[in-house]
Amino acid sequence: MRLLSELEAIQSEAGALSDEALQEVATRRGVPLYQLEGLRSFYPVFREVAGAAHRLQICRDGPCRMQGEAKAKALAQALDDDSRIDVEYVSCLGQCDCAPAVAFDDEQFGALPEASDITALIEQNGALHRPKAGLSAPLPTDPYPSSATHYATSRTWLERPAEQIIDALEQSGLQGLGGAAFPTARKWAFTRAAEGGPRSVICNADESEPGTFKDRLLLEQAPHLIIEGMLMGAAVVNADTGIIYLRHEYESARQALTTALEHARAQGVLGADARGPGLAFDIELFISPGGYILGEETALLEALEDRRGEPRHKPPFPVTAGLNGGPTLINNVETLAAVTTILAHGPQWWQDQGRGDYAGLKYFSVSGDVAQPQVICLPWGSPVADAIDACGGMADERDLLAFSPGGASTPFLPATAVDTPMAFETLREAGSGLGTGALFVVGSGRNLADVVITQARFFRNESCGKCVPCRSGSTKGVAMASDALQKGASDIAEPLNALHQTLMRTSICGLGQVALLPIVDALKTFPDEPSLQALQKESP
Repeated sequence: MRLLSELEAIQSEAGALSDEALQEVATRRGVPLYQLEGLRSFYPVFREVAGAAHRLQICRDGPCRMQGEAKAKALAQALDDDSRIDVEYVSCLGQCDCAPAVAFDDEQFGALPEASDITALIEQNGALHRPKAGLSAPLPTDPYPSSATHYATSRTWLERPAEQIIDALEQSGLQGLGGAAFPTARKWAFTRAAEGGPRSVICNADESEPGTFKDRLLLEQAPHLIIEGMLMGAAVVNADTGIIYLRHEYESARQALTTALEHARAQGVLGADARGPGLAFDIELFISPGGYILGEETALLEALEDRRGEPRHKPPFPVTAGLNGGPTLINNVETLAAVTTILAHGPQWWQDQGRGDYAGLKYFSVSGDVAQPQVICLPWGSPVADAIDACGGMADERDLLAFSPGGASTPFLPATAVDTPMAFETLREAGSGLGTGALFVVGSGRNLADVVITQARFFRNESCGKCVPCRSGSTKGVAMASDALQKGASDIAEPLNALHQTLMRTSICGLGQVALLPIVDALKTFPDEPSLQALQKESP
């Protein structure tokens, strides 16, 4: 068992990681105590003291804050005197479709309940029920009519040379769907050509950015697509080990994956002969100990090697020196699922699904001021307006004010850009980005300054602290903006942009590079927005 997994198991049993527990692990494993203390202090899932019998976590970020800050405060106050419950405000829970969202005893339960619901839950040992994220099985990209037909694609392609798999992905034009948009075929080819070992395939299922929850739907409803995509990746790069790195809040996904992995092993899809006679491949399900930074691929690798999840300097890149120093193929959930779809239907079918010159289908998380926040699947190149319409249009008779098309790290665009095709190139040209495909919609009457400061505050909270510029700069930038918003007497546009440029040049990973971008870009894009004018003009 990995060290971090053992620590999580101890806490699950005892309620906390006490000093005595760490000492026992240190002695038994021969690990320095300071190393264990460093892990406990770094990962948010770990607690030194057990606390109350129950824990209610309330999301404080992005859509949840916008949709229900006052309700959340009222709930926390109502439960303040209940000694059975610890109430905590936490970073994004991956339930933006239910905003304002909560988790109870480390399980997702959807929208903010009444205090009486929580007390009844405890007294009756019941459960709150989280609604689906949208879309019902079978998903539009699932090529299989039933579970009995799962993995037929890999059985066909495993008989072909690995180069044909790479060629099919190249013809499809598939790009990484985790935000970086790196051509998938090229990454697979680079990993295959790399020398040395051990060789691994990792699914990055740690989506943790406010507004992003599409992978949750794929993991819960179509885990077989991800497993088969990993098997195809393993066949290409000659890996015998696979790992699904899952964010710890996704309990329903954990259950779905566990069942799917057992089914795959029973069918011989995983195991001693998975890639062919004598060619083993199996998949480990690893539960993240928490933290947004672990979505960064090298921080993820550090966690898998039982260290603090701090990003590595690059190069070298994981394709040549990844997990335990060996070539490592890392793709996110949607990318691996798309691989299965493409190989099942053929690259031309994938090309035909898009609109205009765009290829394929894309899942989008849509949250904020839409009537029905949910996950939708649209052709590549569909305009933003189509995504809003697919969610029932704007909520509460609001007009569209602004939208962030790709997650908290992608700048907001004005309502005039609503007809922009949702694709990497077009949104980049418009001044933002597709990111993960997390569309956050802000309607008229909202305080846009508070929205963008909340986005920046998330990055400040989630900084791993390794980079001094990121750690200190994000804190200073958020403080500058918050003070200006409250006092309305500071022009911070220029000094904030200078601070942003410093973080861009000096931060190791993307978190620091975008930490202040939501505010800086909004000041440029929305010069006439009243709430933002408090950050760039002296009060009369």
